[in-house]
Amino acid sequence: MEKLIQITSGRGPLECQWVVARVLKTFLEEAKENRIDCEIIHRENGDENLTLKSVTLLLKGKEITVFLKNWLGSVCWTGKSTFRKLHKRSNWFIGIFELENLDKTDFNEKDIKFQTTRSQGSGGQNVNKVNTAVRATHLPTGESVFVQDSRSQLENKKLSVIRLKEKVMAVYIRNLENKMKETWNLHMQVQRGNPVRTFSGTDFKRNYVDKSFKKQRNVLKNELKNYKNDLN
Repeated sequence: MEKLIQITSGRGPLECQWVVARVLKTFLEEAKENRIDCEIIHRENGDENLTLKSVTLLLKGKEITVFLKNWLGSVCWTGKSTFRKLHKRSNWFIGIFELENLDKTDFNEKDIKFQTTRSQGSGGQNVNKVNTAVRATHLPTGESVFVQDSRSQLENKKLSVIRLKEKVMAVYIRNLENKMKETWNLHMQVQRGNPVRTFSGTDFKRNYVDKSFKKQRNVLKNELKNYKNDLN
């Protein structure tokens, strides 16, 4: 399973950009603990060192949906600004959203249609006499390149594959960037309440209650043990 995730400060101030960078670090650590692979495919640096306005991640793994339940939504950091010492605000919010409906293009050489033709323009003896130029078309996307750099048809074919792959991937990146622009409205929807996660302090402590049954069971076992000791 694959999912695209964006961590964003929206139009939040510098403090929110700092929170994005810190949340990214924690997010990657927890993803690794859950055996989820993360690849940073796009980032927008913040206005100061060690800050980020937004970052887009490609997640791969089996338990992504379960993992993201504790992340998608607004995230709050509680603490005093290190950039503006006299600022009274202490709660800073960022958003984590899923980018949907964007299919990644898988580039496979089996999907390429090759056509040979004579080279164009002035050149050596092979020009306009031997079919050394190559036009390569990626059938799933319709993207194509024309290569006539070499007098060898085989070399032109190799070059066409490299250039066609670059072109197809560039189209994917452009579509991704357009998708991120469309999700700018999501940036404006960063809710200033009911955060899915809350952190605090410059050490970025995680403030949440573990409500798992295992945790509760251990607490009860310890209480029972203490109770027995008291009886003795």
